[in-house]
Amino acid sequence: MIVVLLNTYLALLFILVKLRVIPFNLFWKVSPAIVFVLLMVGLFIPMNWGAPQGPVLVVRNSVAVIPDVAGEVTDVPAKANQPLKAGDVLFKIDPVPFQAQVDTIAAQLAFQETRLAEMSQLQARGTGRTFDVEERQASVDQLKAQLVSAKWNLEKTIVRAPADGYVTNLALRKGARVATSPVMAFIDTSDTIIGAEINQIDARYIAPGQAVEATFKYAPGQVFTGKVESILQAIATGQTQVSGAAVTPVSIQSSPFVVRVRLDDQAIAASLPAGAAGDAAIFTDRVKAAHMIRRVLLRQIAITNYVNPF
Repeated sequence: MIVVLLNTYLALLFILVKLRVIPFNLFWKVSPAIVFVLLMVGLFIPMNWGAPQGPVLVVRNSVAVIPDVAGEVTDVPAKANQPLKAGDVLFKIDPVPFQAQVDTIAAQLAFQETRLAEMSQLQARGTGRTFDVEERQASVDQLKAQLVSAKWNLEKTIVRAPADGYVTNLALRKGARVATSPVMAFIDTSDTIIGAEINQIDARYIAPGQAVEATFKYAPGQVFTGKVESILQAIATGQTQVSGAAVTPVSIQSSPFVVRVRLDDQAIAASLPAGAAGDAAIFTDRVKAAHMIRRVLLRQIAITNYVNPF
């Protein structure tokens, strides 16, 4: 853009000199350099913090599907990369041993409840001991708790989708034996996370609610509007972890901050694949004269996305 503005000035200067409106003296000869410096100092450098721009990425949460019980897989109705709703069945584990456990505990509970009733009757007549009633009551309560746990295990033989999304990299098959370890990756599409990286020197005036424009390689030629949702207050380079070692010096680098963006059209956000990359510009309340230039620059990027794969 600065080249366009400078060339425009040169063309105008050439016309004015040819028409003898202005003399072609030393001042006008060096004026392009003066204009270049003024544009850089007065407009383009301040534009970086008045309307900062940076790479943007679409991210979705990945959930490691871990069964709560171990057993043999009897069915895998879920298909790779096919949309699923929250609660849809991903796969099933053989329920026979868990149903047997439920039946066993239920039978024991019924027997203990019968004995408790008999002991209570004897106590009411004065021929039974209070200790026996309390002992039977404890046994009944214990079996009820075990039955709740057994029913929970039986219910967990059917593994369901935790949210709207899809399963990717699906290798699980009928007959496989699973344990309490990850068996598939589930991509949660109920919430689309869009993050823009902004250099630290340009991020000082960014605040939630400010206008955003973004363009993606996946959708060349298009510019989408949105708002700043939040500015992440921590990045990995500023993180400390508990350890038994003294402070280890590291090379300090000025890593960019991440700004979370929410597009105005959530249908478009939901249609963007995870990993879709592009560029985004944030329009702060500073250097508003440069906002239009940033909008033009972003649209130039959107058009070049047709041919530029990088």
